[in-house]
Amino acid sequence: MSQKENVFRFLASIIICLLAGVVGSIFTSSSLESWYPLLEKPALNPPSRVFFPVWTALYILMGISLFLMWKKGLQEKEVRVGFFLFGLQLGLNIFWSFLFFGLQSPYLAFLEILLLWLAILLTVIQFWKVSKTASYLLIPYLLWVSFAVLLNYQIWVLNT
Repeated sequence: MSQKENVFRFLASIIICLLAGVVGSIFTSSSLESWYPLLEKPALNPPSRVFFPVWTALYILMGISLFLMWKKGLQEKEVRVGFFLFGLQLGLNIFWSFLFFGLQSPYLAFLEILLLWLAILLTVIQFWKVSKTASYLLIPYLLWVSFAVLLNYQIWVLNT
């Protein structure tokens, strides 16, 4: 693989992940000003200003992880399975924003984030088979979504 191809794949991988954040923010932005501030939140809920930098860093780590897998070549079955799982979890990531902020349904979002967590875990396991570094780079994401599961659950319970 040439240096140009590597640069392209690296940038494309990061842009794909950051675009998932942009798409998710379409559902988020309107509710952040109207609906979300009115919700009762648990004491461990971080201030809103924390979410943008954390998610940006996570999307960049996810992009680097995806690039490391892509470098291994799509001809390998293990890589293709990893790509499928990565795409699935990225889609579920966007869908959570739609359910929580777009539909303003903490309950549906909670059910969905459990699937998202499982999809991330399966992606971490699959990436481990191909690139341990790619797998490690997804651990902060898995931990953050684990925390988000707890937050989502508590917001749902506090607001029912």
